[in-house]
Amino acid sequence: MDMKLVFQDAAGFQTPLLTVFAVDVAIGKDADPLIALLTTSDAVTNAAAAIIASDEFKGALGEQVVLHSPGGLKAERLLIVGLGKAKTLSVDEVRKAAGAAVRWAKPRGMRQIAIAFPEDHALSDEHLENLPCTLLSRALIEGAGIAEMDWDTYRSDRKDRSIEVLTVIAPENEESTTREIQTGFEEGRILSEAQNFARALVNEPGNVLTPTELGRRAAAMCGEKGLKCEVYSTEKLEELKMGAFAAVAKGSAQPPALVVMTYEPKLEKGKVPAKDAPVLGLVGKGITFDTGGISLKSADGMEKMKYDMAGAAAMIGAMHAIAQLKPSVKVIGIVCSAENMPSGTAYKPGDVVTAMSGKTIEILNTDAEGRMVLADGLHYAKTLGCTHLIDAATLTGACVVALGMINAGLFSNDDETFENFSRAIQVSGEKFWRLPCTEDYKDQIKSQIADIMNTGGTRWGGAISAAMFLKEFAEDTPWIHLDIAGCAWNEEVKPWHPKGPSGTAVRSIVEWVRTYSA
Repeated sequence: MDMKLVFQDAAGFQTPLLTVFAVDVAIGKDADPLIALLTTSDAVTNAAAAIIASDEFKGALGEQVVLHSPGGLKAERLLIVGLGKAKTLSVDEVRKAAGAAVRWAKPRGMRQIAIAFPEDHALSDEHLENLPCTLLSRALIEGAGIAEMDWDTYRSDRKDRSIEVLTVIAPENEESTTREIQTGFEEGRILSEAQNFARALVNEPGNVLTPTELGRRAAAMCGEKGLKCEVYSTEKLEELKMGAFAAVAKGSAQPPALVVMTYEPKLEKGKVPAKDAPVLGLVGKGITFDTGGISLKSADGMEKMKYDMAGAAAMIGAMHAIAQLKPSVKVIGIVCSAENMPSGTAYKPGDVVTAMSGKTIEILNTDAEGRMVLADGLHYAKTLGCTHLIDAATLTGACVVALGMINAGLFSNDDETFENFSRAIQVSGEKFWRLPCTEDYKDQIKSQIADIMNTGGTRWGGAISAAMFLKEFAEDTPWIHLDIAGCAWNEEVKPWHPKGPSGTAVRSIVEWVRTYSA
C-alpha cells in the first residue's frame, strides 16, 4: 500500500472514500451521546450534520456510518468512524479506528482511500493534551497498515483486494506541527511494514518456513536494509557447545538455524563508541513447528504450532524497523530456530544436557523446548557483548491461562530495564503485564540429578517457572522476557483487524531499543 501525506482542506480532496473520526463528548454515565467530528473542515462537518443529529450514530469505537455523494465534498463517499468517549481517548483508539476504515473499504473494492488527520476542533484542550501530533500520525498509519493485510495466502481463488493508495489529509499548520505530523507518518510507515513482515513469517506453514528458510528470509531482509547477518547451523551449535539448543533440533530431519543480525549505529567522523555504551541483545524463539517432541501434544489444535516461531519473527521485524529508524545504540538480534519433532534421535524425558553456559539441565518434558533454545541464545548474546537482553517467545499455555489473549506476560530481573519497557509500551500501545520471577520461585526448577529442570514439575505457576529457567541464563545481565503465547495470533475478527498473525511485540521492542538511544 502506497502511503501519502498531504496538507490541505479535506473537503477539496478527490477520493472514492474520505474517512473522518468522531468522538462522544458527552459527560456523565447516563448522558446521551454527543458526537463531535475531529476535523476543522466546516464543509466536512456540514456534510455529516444530518446523520450526526439523527442519533443513529453513537460514536462507539469502530462504529461506522457511510454517506454517499456528500454535499460540499469532492469525495464520493464520507465514512465516519467512532473513537469512543472523548474523556478516555488515546492514540490506541486512533490506531484501531484507522484500521476499521481500511477493513471497511477493502471488501468493497476501493483501491484508493483518504483519512482526515484527527483534530481537536470540537474538543477542549484537556482531551488531546497527552496526544501529540507525532503519536497521532504514527498510530493512524500503523493502524491502517496493519489492517490492510489478509492471510488467505495460499488460496487458489484468492482475489487481490489490496488498497493501493492511502492518503492522510492534514490541515495546513504551523511549521513545527507539520514536522511532527511528517515524523509520525514516516515512523508509522516503517513500523507497520516491519510488523507486517513479522506477521507474514508467522503465517507461513511449517512445510514452507523451515528453520533454514527462516534464516534465508532474515538474511535477505538484512541485505535489503543494510544490516549484517550471519546464518549458522548444526556445526556452529556444536562448536559453541549449545547443548540445549542442539538437543531440541536432534529430533528433526530439518537442520537448525542460528541467525545473528547486527545493527551498528553510525558515529560522527573521528568518534568511537563510549566504553560504557549499552549493547542490546534481542533473542527470539524460532520453533518453526512444535509437535511437543516425545512429550507429544494432542492433535487438537496442533496445526497452530506453525506460529511457535512468533518470538523470532518479532525480533526479525524489530530489526527491520531498527535498520530504518537508526537509533544511536548497537543492537544484536539472535534467532534460535529448530523444529521440535519426535523420532529415534529426539531428546527424551529424563535426559540431561549441558547448555552453552555450562549449566546442566534435566529434561522433564520435551514440549518445554522453547526455553531450551532461548537458554543458549541468551548466553550467546552475552558472549557477543550484549549488556541488556530481551527475549520474546510463544512460551507457555500457562501465561494464556493467567492473562488471556489481551495482555502478554512480562518478566524482568531489573526494575530500571522494566521501566524503560514501560515507557516503550506507552508509545507502542501494546499490552503487557508484569509477573514475578523472584528467587523464592527458584525451588520449582531445582533438579536432584542436574543443576535445573526444564519445567517446574507442577502445573502451578508454569509461566513463572519458565521465566525462572531463562533467568538462570540471563544471570546478572539486565533482562526482560516476553511470553507472547496468548497474543501472537488474533483468534477473533475485529473491525480493525482480521483473524491471523498479530505481529505482537514488534513495536514495543523497537521502542524499548529507542529508550537507550543517546
